[in-house]
Amino acid sequence: MDRILIVDDDKDLQQTLSAILASEGYEIFAAENGKQAIQEVQSRFPNIVLLDMRLPDMDGMKILEKIKKTIPEFDSPIIILTTYGDIQSAITSMKLGAFDYITKPFDNEELLLTIQKAIKSQHLSNEVKNLREKLRDKIATEKEMGKSIQIQQILKKVEVIAPTNMSVIIQGKTGTGKEVIANLIHRKSLRKDKPFIPIDCGAIPENLIESELFGYEKGAFTSADIAQKGKFELADKGTLFLDEITNLPEAAQAKLLRALEEREIYHLGGKKPIKVDARIIAASNTDLPEAVSQGNIREDLYHRLNEFKIQLPLLKERKDDIPILANIFLKEANKELNKKIEGFSTAAIKLLMNYSWPGNVRELKNVTRRAVLLEEGEQVTSATLEFEDTRKSKSSKKDSIKQYTKKILEKDCSLKDITAKLNKDIEREIIRNVLEEVRFNKTKAAEILDIDRNTLYTKIKDLGIEL
Repeated sequence: MDRILIVDDDKDLQQTLSAILASEGYEIFAAENGKQAIQEVQSRFPNIVLLDMRLPDMDGMKILEKIKKTIPEFDSPIIILTTYGDIQSAITSMKLGAFDYITKPFDNEELLLTIQKAIKSQHLSNEVKNLREKLRDKIATEKEMGKSIQIQQILKKVEVIAPTNMSVIIQGKTGTGKEVIANLIHRKSLRKDKPFIPIDCGAIPENLIESELFGYEKGAFTSADIAQKGKFELADKGTLFLDEITNLPEAAQAKLLRALEEREIYHLGGKKPIKVDARIIAASNTDLPEAVSQGNIREDLYHRLNEFKIQLPLLKERKDDIPILANIFLKEANKELNKKIEGFSTAAIKLLMNYSWPGNVRELKNVTRRAVLLEEGEQVTSATLEFEDTRKSKSSKKDSIKQYTKKILEKDCSLKDITAKLNKDIEREIIRNVLEEVRFNKTKAAEILDIDRNTLYTKIKDLGIEL
């Protein structure tokens, strides 16, 4: 049922208009002044506003300006009600965004026709808007993911799950586009106008995870000068994306489970429950059932989250996407680096197609960007394509990395014991190897390396380790 807001201080006119419009099946509510009108628009978002030009606190044009300025997302038609003497003002109001105007005293049929025309225009506008959003989503997704059969199958799953409130698990190796898919699910959901809040569970120091997720009260800890909302509250009515969920400590996992089941949280240092309604999308670069068996994630939390699962393929498993994505990344790099590279040579494409892409889409983007920077001709050639495989050091370096990694994993030494003997490349590879061995559980990796989590985060950042 379409809702119509009548803004007029004349009670008799309000009643007359209400009776006419209610008999046509419209839902009617009214406001007597500009302040009330703005409040009603904010709270109810009517499909049509009938706005009198002259009101006690401000004129119709002022109200129109305030609505457009303070509620920019409100785009329903506003029809001005005016007397013959104010027609020029009504015409001016149309330049400010009013849909049409009707002069008093008005003809009932003229009024109804104008309203029908406005509603039809609004419905058409919404259809165009939805089509544009779908096209924008399609273009954005193809730009970031490709359009292979595998990706099309995933997008079909997104279309099915997005309109529901079900929790979703997205599994895929680093660089396969987990956050892209999570964001797409949100944009296609009924929560799309509410916040999408991402949080990297592995990038937050362990002692700050609970306050980040659930917020805190003033005085909850030494530096808590004011109360602060957590990610759950910020995502209320929207979507909370928990990336690399296996990195959450067990205590935080227990609180997360309780929050999901009870739909309420407690601030750190708080005693009052806070109701929250956030849809959860969790992601992991490891196999979660295996993570359950290894004790990296609670079994009850896993089953609570596992209402729907999406598995993302490796880039090497969807090779049709490689040239498409490479050309998209080339255009972006041209713009960023002020270059005019026209494409890839046949030999370069062959190299791209035959490479294993351990870093997936993220690595393809970096390789393309670097090649565009180095290339001096019109096309990216095989000579300017640098892969991890081609940039590895000689066997002696590999042996050193293997030897040191084995000693650390067997606890014969710690990272601190050998840091002075290492160059940055070897240290980077050792830390990467240990992270891979523990399936990127940073708490376990820090323990094996005999460093604290904060130091591990710093090294990951400083050494440019891609996770």
